[in-house]
Amino acid sequence: MPAAFTATGSSSFAEFLQAAAPELLPGRRALPPGALDGAQPHATTIVALAFDGGVIMAGDRRATQGNLIASRDIEKVYPSDSYSLVGIAGAAGIGIEMAKLFQVELEHFEKIEGTPMSLRGKANRLATLVRGNLGAAMQGLAVVPLFAGFDLDAVEPATVGRIFSYDVAGGLYEEREYDGIGSGSLFARSALKKLYRPGADARSALRWAVEALYDAADEDSATGGPDLTRGLFPVVMTATAEGTERIGDDDIAAIAREVIAERTERPGR
Repeated sequence: MPAAFTATGSSSFAEFLQAAAPELLPGRRALPPGALDGAQPHATTIVALAFDGGVIMAGDRRATQGNLIASRDIEKVYPSDSYSLVGIAGAAGIGIEMAKLFQVELEHFEKIEGTPMSLRGKANRLATLVRGNLGAAMQGLAVVPLFAGFDLDAVEPATVGRIFSYDVAGGLYEEREYDGIGSGSLFARSALKKLYRPGADARSALRWAVEALYDAADEDSATGGPDLTRGLFPVVMTATAEGTERIGDDDIAAIAREVIAERTERPGR
């Protein structure tokens, strides 16, 4: 058995993997020279909103490759542990792999240390994974996540839902109230700027998230809107004191139909 498996190590699974099998880390793989940004599907728009009691995160279902739709039903929002969520935009394959590695990273820490990591600590660990992918990002395989969660250590009720964004180099920034990433994020954030109200309940936040993604899809060809024909709707998850939960497709479909009905009457709203 390799020495890395028996040596006293850190609580970071990524650090263990770097010693035991570095080629398995997304950012450590050898890549051919040149730009690779058109070589694989890209995931797009994710939004996150804080509400009274937690956070909500939603992502559209489209992945694009150049001017083509590579997938209509990709999922870009995941529970990273029992109280936090991660969404990915950018190179889809690497982004999904990074999200799953992040899940293992948090689980490994809790098993080694015997206690969950703080929410800020989780955000910092994700920043390290993003920074490790910098070489691939410079060749066009960039991944930029959005992280949000319920803060078990929050002192004030208004601060239990926290949102963190990143840049391609692993820079970490805490956002206030709401944020979005991906090609349609400019339009989604513009919609949320008009819709969002601090202290809103979960139902209102759910409606605003779906509406923001609808507005993004209306302006950005890489963002997919609700697909009534195929029954495909945004993936929406919440993180509260009760843990993470995925909102059922029936609930999302009902809200999406409400939004579409309103926009049919007032297309320029």
